[in-house]
Amino acid sequence: MVPVSPAPVLALRAVGKRFGALRALVDVDLEVHAGEVVALVGDNGAGKSTLVKVIAGVHRVDGGTLLWDGRPVRPGGPHETRELGIATVYQDLALCDNLDVVGNLFLGREPRRRGARPVLDEVGMERAARDLLASLSVRLPNLRSPVAALSGGQRQTVAIARALLGEPRLVLLDEPTAALGVEQTAQVLDLIERLRARGLAVVLVSHDMAGVRAVADRVVVLRLGRTNGVFPATAPQEEIIAALTGATDNAVTRRAARDRGAVR
Repeated sequence: MVPVSPAPVLALRAVGKRFGALRALVDVDLEVHAGEVVALVGDNGAGKSTLVKVIAGVHRVDGGTLLWDGRPVRPGGPHETRELGIATVYQDLALCDNLDVVGNLFLGREPRRRGARPVLDEVGMERAARDLLASLSVRLPNLRSPVAALSGGQRQTVAIARALLGEPRLVLLDEPTAALGVEQTAQVLDLIERLRARGLAVVLVSHDMAGVRAVADRVVVLRLGRTNGVFPATAPQEEIIAALTGATDNAVTRRAARDRGAVR
């Protein structure tokens, strides 16, 4: 595991987001460091997806501060967050079933060979795809097969690998193991560990507590749009569940987490 640096790559301070009269996020705090996996958990409606979209630049905050490498930022959209070094893999993956693995990896940013009539550099793309997947210890039977023929775990792997082409420093993963079988889930969790080993910061949104405890360094609980606890992944599961259900409030759970050294 890469040692966690003292300064977070991304920090959210008292972030809030409204949709009309609905307060989707209220004074949310979050930190994620290089070489660290932070799991974001909570019931449906807790604000997880909204928070991911705020970090990804889809939603602009109504209050609070986003800090990138310690300096305040207010991205104007997803393009600006990608330029900062934030990559997002949403639950729907946004893959094109009729394209092969190489085509999906480079979709929208295909390199071209120079000449009187520039054409796609198919050889270069395939070579780069093989190198990227090999660096992640990912083995796919045929990079020229349509992704529609891949398993759910393999499709998730392609989506995550595509996010790495821009060399991000922070990767947001929205429910990457949802609807996957046991073996496919294990493959994706193994890939998440490799992202951490590469020194990337990872925010993992998941309902799978077993998977969270397997790969996360810390667990942040959202409840009703608020931060309701920050725990090391080794904390007793009943404490995390209590924060999820509201059996314990924010002050109690943060104090318990601080005693374990989870809150910086």
